[in-house]
Amino acid sequence: MPEDFTDRKTRASAWFNTLRDQIVARFEALEDTQQTGPFAALPAGRFDVTPTKRAAEDGTDAGGGVMSVMRGGRVFEKVGVNVSTVHGVLGERAQRTMTARGVPGMAADPRFWASGISLVAHMQNPHTPAVHMNTRMFWTPGAWWFGGGADLNPCIEYPKDTAHFHARMQAACDAHAPDYYPRFKAWADEYFFVPHRGRARGVGGIFYDDLNTGDWEADFAFTQDVGRAFLPAFIPPTEIRRDTPWTEADKDAQLVHRGLYAEYNLVYDRGTKFGLETGHDANAVLMSLPPVVKWV
Repeated sequence: MPEDFTDRKTRASAWFNTLRDQIVARFEALEDTQQTGPFAALPAGRFDVTPTKRAAEDGTDAGGGVMSVMRGGRVFEKVGVNVSTVHGVLGERAQRTMTARGVPGMAADPRFWASGISLVAHMQNPHTPAVHMNTRMFWTPGAWWFGGGADLNPCIEYPKDTAHFHARMQAACDAHAPDYYPRFKAWADEYFFVPHRGRARGVGGIFYDDLNTGDWEADFAFTQDVGRAFLPAFIPPTEIRRDTPWTEADKDAQLVHRGLYAEYNLVYDRGTKFGLETGHDANAVLMSLPPVVKWV
């Protein structure tokens, strides 16, 4: 591994910001084209953009990012697209977690650097699926890796939408290695399972972590392709379902399903735990939570 990762860190961070800009622009364009349905009279949704900051224990700058959240739109009830680039020293608990995952040298040098994009969308129409996507790069003096993926979370499943979403994720994987899609689909099925409910939180997608083949350029290229696949995977089902009439029972099912999503993110999600443990902006970390939830 090269001793100086400065250029690679800069490139990765820049890419995540570029992807964020593309997604925000496309989502706002989707709001502009929503001309029918019960929310069409609302102003087209726009993202509120807030800088986020992270401070080290001694108060020095430890990076930050941008939190972009749209609330109460025509299509999106709440959607967040966050990017961050943070650095510092891992605490003892985080060091133990990294060591258990096989990251070498944590006790000797617990410095870290991480950058990524994280997206969660909760929709107005219960027939339109919620969705999650993130990609990231992590560096320590002894290791580096990429992680990420995307998964679809409908409360009312349409098999055609599920097949389309998976096909786009598979195409991104197949362009790099024939075993990526079956591996990363299985990983998503396992990772996004809610043990205390005995069920998955959605219809899956792909998930990968600790990706280090020894070829940084190849792994970065794959991570970029996963990010590029997101809009073509998500926008078509959204455009198809956003005008579907719904009943109160449909809306009730959506709110109950959101409870499952909230439970998963608060109890099991690795990114939520890491963000809170490392002192990142709590509002940005918890951006993924839905705006209105119901439990039976």
